Amino acid sequence: MSILKVTKLGHPILRRTAKCVAIEEIPLPETQQFVDNMIETMNDYNGIGLAAPQVYDTRKIIVVGINPFHIDEYASTIIFNPKLTYMSEDRLDDWEGGLSIPDMRGIVSRSKEIHVSGYDREGNPLAFEAHDYFARVLQHEIDHLNGTLFLDRMTDLKTLSYSEEYQRYHQLDGSNTQDTSS
Repeated sequence: MSILKVTKLGHPILRRTAKCVAIEEIPLPETQQFVDNMIETMNDYNGIGLAAPQVYDTRKIIVVGINPFHIDEYASTIIFNPKLTYMSEDRLDDWEGGLSIPDMRGIVSRSKEIHVSGYDREGNPLAFEAHDYFARVLQHEIDHLNGTLFLDRMTDLKTLSYSEEYQRYHQLDGSNTQDTSS
């Protein structure tokens, strides 16, 4: 496996819409190796999620370091061609950051409950509901596939903070303690 280079804010690939992966390409060894590399990269950068455009790839692939459907605590959620098919009106404001916008955090409002469809690592269709933090991370990663960054979702730029200041003044204040860095 390999650690991939993560693109940074300003690179045009982060603002493009990613392309669907053909179902017959999902099981190919090179696609599977790429997914393994994405997981290794996400873990090496201490992220909770990663979208293919963040590693200079134009395909609709996301990996998330949370998998509530699998007993193995180290299992990742891997989705090809993910789509949000439902987003609840009930929202939650919380801190987010990103590997492509290092050392920055801000408060973003996200739906508390979503329904996601796509394909798993074997190319099988999948559909599931996600709630709370898992839903937030999925929305964040799917946004990357549509050229949207967490900064675009911020309604009040007054919360935009460097990570060091976030840790000093906001992380321990008891409100909004979870962070999405992907």
